[in-house]
Amino acid sequence: MAELWTFEMLEITEPVDLTGFDVEASDGSIGKIDEATYEAGAGYVVVDTGFWIFGKKRMIPAGAITEMDLDNRTVRVNLTKDQIK
Repeated sequence: MAELWTFEMLEITEPVDLTGFDVEASDGSIGKIDEATYEAGAGYVVVDTGFWIFGKKRMIPAGAITEMDLDNRTVRVNLTKDQIK
């Protein structure tokens, strides 16, 4: 099992700026990445889950990311929308 707070960047040779990427939970779209950190053992993304003043920001550990589609600017996580909320 991957370390929860570490990005598993297979086939990526340098860090990717994930800001603005869409986030897909296991049961559908949840929002966009607002910020990401890449600290060893402390990596996470902050996801904005809504519109303007109604949105919430949620911190998701890097280890929850299962796939990054760089062409479509999408990140998939192994969490449901309810788990993220």
